[in-house]
Amino acid sequence: MSEKRPHNPTDTSRRRFLNTAAVAGIAGAGLSVGLAACKQDSPAASAQSAPVTPASDAHAGDYSVPPGQLDTYYMFSSAGHAGDVRVFGLPSGREFKRIPVFNMDCMVGWGITNESKAIIGTNPDGSVKYNTGDTHHIHPSYTDGTYDGRYLFVNDKINCRLGRVRLDTMECDKITQIPNIQGFHGTFPDKRDPLDPAINRTTRVFCGSEFSTPLPNFGKGIDDTAHYRSLFTCIDAESMDVRWQVLIDGNCELVATSYDGKLAATTQYNTEMGTTYPEMMAAEMDSCLFFNVARIEQAVKDGKFKTYGDSKVPVVDGTKSANTDPKTALTCYVPIPKNPHGVNISPDGKYYACAGKLSPSGSLIAHELVLKWFDGELDEPRKAVVAEPELGLGPLHTAFDNRGNAYTTLFLDSQIVKWNIEGAIKSYQGDKTATVVLDRLDVHYQPGHGFTSMGETRECDGKFLISDNKFSKDRFLPVGPLHPETSQLIDISGDKMVIVHDNPVTSEPHDSIIIRRDIIKTRQIYNVDDFPNAVKDHKDSGVFRNGNKVTVKLISQAPAFSLPEFRVKKGDEVTIIVTNLDKIEDLTHGFAIQRYNINFILNPQETKSVTFKADKPGVFWCYCTHFCHAMHMEMRSRMIVEA
Repeated sequence: MSEKRPHNPTDTSRRRFLNTAAVAGIAGAGLSVGLAACKQDSPAASAQSAPVTPASDAHAGDYSVPPGQLDTYYMFSSAGHAGDVRVFGLPSGREFKRIPVFNMDCMVGWGITNESKAIIGTNPDGSVKYNTGDTHHIHPSYTDGTYDGRYLFVNDKINCRLGRVRLDTMECDKITQIPNIQGFHGTFPDKRDPLDPAINRTTRVFCGSEFSTPLPNFGKGIDDTAHYRSLFTCIDAESMDVRWQVLIDGNCELVATSYDGKLAATTQYNTEMGTTYPEMMAAEMDSCLFFNVARIEQAVKDGKFKTYGDSKVPVVDGTKSANTDPKTALTCYVPIPKNPHGVNISPDGKYYACAGKLSPSGSLIAHELVLKWFDGELDEPRKAVVAEPELGLGPLHTAFDNRGNAYTTLFLDSQIVKWNIEGAIKSYQGDKTATVVLDRLDVHYQPGHGFTSMGETRECDGKFLISDNKFSKDRFLPVGPLHPETSQLIDISGDKMVIVHDNPVTSEPHDSIIIRRDIIKTRQIYNVDDFPNAVKDHKDSGVFRNGNKVTVKLISQAPAFSLPEFRVKKGDEVTIIVTNLDKIEDLTHGFAIQRYNINFILNPQETKSVTFKADKPGVFWCYCTHFCHAMHMEMRSRMIVEA
């Protein structure tokens, strides 16, 4: 008999323990900024014991997706240090696919086939340059201020790369290495061109780096930490070439972009430019840093840049000392409380919400006031802040609905707090009757990212919020020391938030995006003509030798390969090209060679190739690894390697 647990328990003792331990740990490190301000008699603290809205049994069927029915939304999630992108359906929470990007995938053949190696990048010997990654943030391309179903962009924090996923095939098609940086964390595409009003789609992707290094980082100046610097990077969304970089004071956390294309923004911790923990905690305030995109590009056009090392990417000066005149400044540093984390723009494009992390507050920055500062009409950047509501312990990320409300994850409180934007502004202006916090909901446990359905678009619909929680503890069957994490679906369509269901997710997901299913238009079958090396006819298959280089051309068509056997010699460099000539949707084949560490799949009308050295003599069976036909087990060929 299964153990029955409350659907939405109020485990206050557990949360109190987690909060106390976390605060004590930070205090033990010498930090008294921010968290100490949230006392037990404060509204945020007393809300910990506020009643939780349970999901009644009557709600359970409202969110189920019966067999044979389709989900309403796609959810795309970055997978942390697994290096891939994951595709889920909502509201079911079912996982549909994992898209390899920075990782190797032995089923798809990512990192094995020649085509995937060309995207990932290789060393001179042909081996994959990197076979790991750390994906944190994932964002789609835009047209008219909403998702357009073309691309997803995802970062690799470890190796400083930006990957692009085509949404028609849900496969990575380009990866760009970013020069001069380390710790590439936040990324976001623009929503329209800042220079040409006729271009209303994504043309640029902005990338922020956390870790400062010497420039250039070639082994000189490694002990002169006062001259370490971080850079903010712009990448062309189509070519995926690096367009320019900005030298800044401090580092970059997360990134947001305006709906008019004029500004990009990043939160900053460590504006001190410290290299040790105490050095990073010295300043009273940090910043939300804004970039005037049009001015930066004009500076590049005017040649007002430098380059570093062997990189040819133009780097403009965005430091405070070089940007004291607002009317010519490239950057604007808006002071906000210590160590902010997420920055997100409201669906109406009016406000940037920054989550405090070490302050129990959020900061609301008005877009038009930042523009006024750049025009010389606002004397202090801090005056662009129009609200700073007290939210609770450990604010990290903010999402929005279509009714003027914001939803912020509270990591230490293990809560989602719902607050009203206009109420927060009125309260900041001194209106003591203004209602700011509307609701609180316990989640399980310690949420990182929170995101709403269509929430980062003008078509934000205010229906669902996902809370991706860093710990699951007692929520699921134990599976050893490494627990799954918890993704909780929350109905936000009413006045009170309601948890609909828990979803276990494999460690360690980060940011996610919820997109209506009608926006995504996928291909079910490839066009064979898209592959220059396709083997289109059985008469074209065979073994072709040029010295010790051998090309084997094969066709896979259920239930057989076009060659029952092929012969090569020991020491040959062998390239095998395989085309799946089946035209039936969902009829995927695999191709594997015994003891040669080769396996990949081919979808209908797709071509892939692999190159290797035939270094072991003997008979080696090749077989289809992906079930395709009643005679699937018999779908084989022999590779005979002659000594």
